[in-house]
Amino acid sequence: MATVLAKGPKSGSSPPQPPSPPSDGSTTPTSESKDPQKSNINISSESLSSIPPLGVAIEERRFWFQRAKSYDPNAIATQVSVFDDPDTAEKYQPRPDWENIHRFDPLARWTWGEEHRLIRKIDWRIMVWACIMFMALELDRANISQALTDGFLNDLHLTTNDYNLGNSVFKLAFLCAELPSQLVSKWMGPDRWIPCQMVLWSVVATCQFWLSGRTSFLACRALLGILQGGFIPDVILYLSYFYKVLPFYKHHELSLRLGFFWTAMSIADIASALLAYGLLHMRGVQGHAGWRWLFLIEGLMTLIIGIFSFALMPAGPCHTASWFRGKNGWFNEREEKIIVNRVIREDPSKSDMHNREPITPRLLWQSLKDFDLWPIYILGLTFQIPMTPIAQYLTLTLRTGLGFDTFQSNLLTIPYTVVHMITMLGITYLGEIFNELTLIAASGQIWALPFLIYLNTVNTLGVNRWVIYAVTTLLLGYPNAHPIQVGWNSRNSNTVRSRTVSAACYNMFVQAGGIVSSNIYRKDDAPLYKRANKQLLALCCMNIVLYGLVKLYYIFRNKQKARKWDVMTTEERLDYLANTTDKGNKRLDFRFQH
Repeated sequence: MATVLAKGPKSGSSPPQPPSPPSDGSTTPTSESKDPQKSNINISSESLSSIPPLGVAIEERRFWFQRAKSYDPNAIATQVSVFDDPDTAEKYQPRPDWENIHRFDPLARWTWGEEHRLIRKIDWRIMVWACIMFMALELDRANISQALTDGFLNDLHLTTNDYNLGNSVFKLAFLCAELPSQLVSKWMGPDRWIPCQMVLWSVVATCQFWLSGRTSFLACRALLGILQGGFIPDVILYLSYFYKVLPFYKHHELSLRLGFFWTAMSIADIASALLAYGLLHMRGVQGHAGWRWLFLIEGLMTLIIGIFSFALMPAGPCHTASWFRGKNGWFNEREEKIIVNRVIREDPSKSDMHNREPITPRLLWQSLKDFDLWPIYILGLTFQIPMTPIAQYLTLTLRTGLGFDTFQSNLLTIPYTVVHMITMLGITYLGEIFNELTLIAASGQIWALPFLIYLNTVNTLGVNRWVIYAVTTLLLGYPNAHPIQVGWNSRNSNTVRSRTVSAACYNMFVQAGGIVSSNIYRKDDAPLYKRANKQLLALCCMNIVLYGLVKLYYIFRNKQKARKWDVMTTEERLDYLANTTDKGNKRLDFRFQH
């Protein structure tokens, strides 16, 4: 939501001026009393003395050990917003068909204790299942790496170039499905579309048991990509109905939970390696290879999760009642009111669109041509390329290059996944603690740089296999900036409409980067991949420069806006808020995060 200023005195008068927009784009109107007769949102007949007091802002706590001694769970947590100023409140009144309008109340107040208990409840009810669904996605899209260790390529008479093509087809299909999936999700509602996706792709994943050659392999990879594409931005859209910046969480709340969301992917990778260790031992059962049983059983597991998702995904915070979730739902009236008002007070734009409202072609085009989001899209294209080819070939390298057996190769993928999980969560937290997104996100490239230099300067054929394994493990344990950049993209979108499309666009660029990654290691460059490793090193250096340029771009854009906004008087600012045709991140009172 853009920073919106409340009514205040003209420049030069003795009372303090309205605050300038902060660099993080948050909403910070003034808290001084207003004339309630000017408002038409439930306080027109109230006297100033009858309006409940607002809470005092406290330093946000990202960790349990950050709780200050002054923390009072009984203190009012409701913060100042545009709805507390009669002049701005009417301009941000929620539309009458908004699905949560019956819980909207600008006079609602709640305590810090209530808010924190409710956030924990949302985490258990909503976030945990979102993570489980993501783990199911990861099982079905990444288990091909485990299949490689069980003679998958030889059984189907495939080459490594065929494997690269399969990865490219999957990611191209995944990319092409991103935007259509988001449009369907916004039309049907993510609570309906996501379970449908899961059931459909689990059927295809299960059918991989009957793969017979190159054609069936490529066909299944394409179908999986089409059906899984859009799942991640669909889930992020769904979470936005419960968290600030995604309708349930605040800005920092969302970023940290996205960190846990992608941690679930790492947990799935660990679980996948452990499952593969057991399932691949089934080679010979009923005369079938172990990798066939791997695809079959993990596909059936996803099918079960998909079926349960129909019952465990409510449409929104005010619509949790059902035969499965109970006739009273998960949240009582008080909790629903807190969820709705804490979210909309931080970001009034969340009431601009109904959660079942489709996106029109015009809105789609407006979102796609938003040039201010393209720097983040470009980062999404390139930031994982220096590490992805090595990750895709890890199990094959362990099995055929370093001489480990099938089961050792799968278990040896676990350490890097654990390191990767810890470092990813670590930088996600650091980005919020220091309010620095760009430089913290760039740390992943800096981490990978010395290991890529090593692979380019040492003859790996003459090095002990455990040394190569250690270098590769540390390289792949890099701090992944993906959670930071997804949240960053959402913040800089600034409207529900553009967030829906920009989330898909960002992920499309990430998948495009995956297509590039899948074609860097080629058969004619094996086994040392000298040419490919030089390319990875060059891309890593380029990415470090790119992050710096992105930061400079957003600093420049914020200064452009500030030059126009800062010269306005209070009356001019209020007139701008009332009459401007600028929307989303094009508003002068919005500041890009970087």
